[in-house]
Amino acid sequence: MFSHVTVGSNDLERAGRFYDAVLRPLGLRRREVEPDGGPQALCWVGAKPYPRFYVYEPFDGQAASPGNGSMLAFITPSRGAVDEAYAAGLINGGGDEGAPGLRPHYAPDYYGAYLRDPDGNKLHLVHRPALLA
Repeated sequence: MFSHVTVGSNDLERAGRFYDAVLRPLGLRRREVEPDGGPQALCWVGAKPYPRFYVYEPFDGQAASPGNGSMLAFITPSRGAVDEAYAAGLINGGGDEGAPGLRPHYAPDYYGAYLRDPDGNKLHLVHRPALLA
């Protein structure tokens, strides 16, 4: 459905450390971003070339800021990957928005956690076997 999703950052080095740690347990790896005349960026992909996740310095040169009501949700391969990614995010400058655990109000098998990245962007890590079927 998506080609890519992008969030902004005011410190790409810090964002790179955070997202490398959080996305590794999800099976995503960083790839090179070819300069295209736009702002500096980082990119992560899974086994296929798309979809992609990018972190950019804002194109307009203004400070990056999180969107009010915005959140990115990443599907994880297991509950353990939720736990690992959440812990890695906290160790690498992220903030807690909801510890890993079952969220039965969404579905009986819904297991997830919530984080803020170092720039304040909200992330959700979710494992549901039905999403992987």
